[in-house]
Amino acid sequence: MRWSHWLPVSALALLLLGGGPAQSDTGKRPAKREGSAFGALQAPTAEEARTQAGDWLRSVGKTDAASQAAFAAIWKNDRPLIDKVSATLALGSPEAAKLLAEARDEHAPAPTAVPALLRDAKRPAFFRANLGLAYAKALTARKVYEEALDTFAQVKAEDVVDPSAYLFHKAVCEHALMLKDQADSSIDRLLFDFEAAPERHRMVAALMHFDMVTWQEKDLGWVARKMNNIQRRLDLKRGGKQTQKQQKEVLVRLDEMIKEIENKQKGCGCGDGKDDKGNEGNCPSGSPGGGSQPGSGQQNQSGNPQTDSQNAGAQGPGEVDKKRVREIAEVWGKLPEKERARAMQELTQSLPARDRATILEYIRRVSSKQR
Repeated sequence: MRWSHWLPVSALALLLLGGGPAQSDTGKRPAKREGSAFGALQAPTAEEARTQAGDWLRSVGKTDAASQAAFAAIWKNDRPLIDKVSATLALGSPEAAKLLAEARDEHAPAPTAVPALLRDAKRPAFFRANLGLAYAKALTARKVYEEALDTFAQVKAEDVVDPSAYLFHKAVCEHALMLKDQADSSIDRLLFDFEAAPERHRMVAALMHFDMVTWQEKDLGWVARKMNNIQRRLDLKRGGKQTQKQQKEVLVRLDEMIKEIENKQKGCGCGDGKDDKGNEGNCPSGSPGGGSQPGSGQQNQSGNPQTDSQNAGAQGPGEVDKKRVREIAEVWGKLPEKERARAMQELTQSLPARDRATILEYIRRVSSKQR
């Protein structure tokens, strides 16, 4: 591998991610996977791609002077290679032009299936592969990740004029949808199999890899990513069963986290959400803080008065209103930033500083990703 290409990328990735799990032994450069062959993917040169595009354009009858002049103008500019090819396809095919225009239109409804034009085996492979890449790239820019991935599945990196664009945008979709293994596979091919990948693609791909190194199942980051994806789907007017399923997953996890915080405050020692008997977030009967001790005649065993922040909440000391959490979570994606901050202040004001900081940090991470 060309280490002069790799070192700046990995150094920048580690610098930007800064500390944490990314600097452990798993935070080294992505390990080359079995079966990877550096340089195995070869893209056509710009001149070769132009020749292929010109041949296709003439094959569909666009040999008149006006069409050829438009073709020459397309290939004179400095746009990315796939953009030149897609513009040629739009020039020669009204169907392709319409499809790409709809994919790029932010006001058009997001598609729900791969268009028949991209699945038509009677079309030339050059046409289907590169139109598919251009279409999926446009959907990725609009965050329509599911259908973009479905389109990528119809195409192979080996068949397009720009394998780097294919692998990069595919990895972006997989990363956004939390498909870690698939994203790592795409990033692996981009970094190891395609020697000519642009530095900007290599850099962002490395950053995505190091970001995924820090992922942990069902921690605050997991909740933040889920809620970010829920908001994205709601923005696309996709509030159906899949979105509702994800909302339920978030609510269940928030309930578990709230129970964990409450149990810590009760001092029962089951802050991980499970006691020795596997109870989810519930203290064992008779454990410290789990209610009145037999014969004590008192419910507050600590002897410490409640703080002002505890008295401010509608719940008991250190507790969170679960119903209110659900209400806020269900409309989270629609709330303005100020209302989100106000809602979280309302929910966390009865918590001690340590646990309040944990939840507020989670909200900060969600808000920063939504700007």
